[in-house]
Amino acid sequence: MSSRCGWGRSLRLASVASALMLVVSAASWAGLISRPPAVGGVAINAEGVLTQADAEITKELREELHKALRPAPAELNQPVELRKISLRAIEDALAKSGKNNAYEIPEEIRYLAGIQRIQYVFVDPENHDVILAGPGEGWRVDERANLVGVTTGRPVLRLEDLIVALRSVENARQGGITVSIDPSDAGRRQFEQYMKQQQAFSPAVLDGIQKALGPQQITITGVPATSRFARTLAISDYKMKRIAMKLEASPLRELPSFLDLMKEQRAKLTNMMPRWWMACNYEPLAKSEDGLAWELRGPGVKVLTEDEIVGAAGGTTGTGKANPVAQKWADLMTEQYDELAAREPVFGELRNLMDLCVVAALLSKEGLLQKAQLELPTLQGTQSRVELVSWPAPKTVDTQCSFIKRDREYIITASGGVEINSWEVASKAVASPEVGQVRQKAIRRTPGNLWWN
Repeated sequence: MSSRCGWGRSLRLASVASALMLVVSAASWAGLISRPPAVGGVAINAEGVLTQADAEITKELREELHKALRPAPAELNQPVELRKISLRAIEDALAKSGKNNAYEIPEEIRYLAGIQRIQYVFVDPENHDVILAGPGEGWRVDERANLVGVTTGRPVLRLEDLIVALRSVENARQGGITVSIDPSDAGRRQFEQYMKQQQAFSPAVLDGIQKALGPQQITITGVPATSRFARTLAISDYKMKRIAMKLEASPLRELPSFLDLMKEQRAKLTNMMPRWWMACNYEPLAKSEDGLAWELRGPGVKVLTEDEIVGAAGGTTGTGKANPVAQKWADLMTEQYDELAAREPVFGELRNLMDLCVVAALLSKEGLLQKAQLELPTLQGTQSRVELVSWPAPKTVDTQCSFIKRDREYIITASGGVEINSWEVASKAVASPEVGQVRQKAIRRTPGNLWWN
């Protein structure tokens, strides 16, 4: 393809810019970057189409990112169970960058000090601060150009995702944050008509199925569709479906594909389209008696499933029931999610997004910023010239089919999605004196520190 070299270079430039200059003033970078970065081995082009990232481009991107990263201080590189970072210090740095385009935001802010999950939120009224804490270490670029922890391989939290979570908190309260990838109604009608015309079902029919269904539509609610946050939502859903339907190999032996489970159990297929989606999976939050310390508990993400029936008009209706094998696959992915997040970092990125959304809901619902007498106009976007880089919004993905066929029964690639009901998570809490004790130790630091171990 004649444009490949130009496309690849613009992709690499965009990815390096995204990794190194995540938060910028709109005026300083507008128009400089034309292509978005790949996430989890998946790219989104200028038309919003999801595609598998080119291996050669991924390699070159990895090399450029590796060169661009600066060596982290030894104390930051050290793996620790509980690293703390100050929202007040982040706000001050962003406010400075908004006033001075020459100021470069430090990597320890862009990557939130290498924290890999948010476990605690602490209010520090004495220093007018709110502190986020969780396991952390330094970061590196992995083989697929993901930014991950130096020893764990798990993705680090990102500043731009924190900003989107904070700025979208009201949207999350009103309707949640979601993504879904679904065939269009017209595509479903064409699919039903096409299947009725087939006298025999074989792999040769797959091309016709893909043409009949057409591109699947990506719908994002609650966050800007042009944000990195939205891209991660879409790509994590896409990757889940590909693993389920054996369009790519599962990275875990303990998580076979849904198709493999169907073959093993010889279950009835029912000619329905199973739908899987990922949702929040937290235990009730733990809180101190004074409400100044909070702990996020639980694995973070679960996979749910339901069978759908395609109607005459092409729309789908949930049955309220789940194919038992589809349910088994959902349960297996839920059980293996932590290990999967280390092997496929995009799933760790999704869990990080859920953590950040729960934190944003908690800050708002419990008035934690008011308790700290802390204002975050730059982070929250209320008085800010600092904006996030915008990338092409994910819009469509070509239908790719895998199937099981027995007699007149078949299963085709399913719909899917992600739901983040962060306010529901933030609404459930139990008292825990131990969390307050952790806070007393955690908030001790040298005045002015951005992060500390």
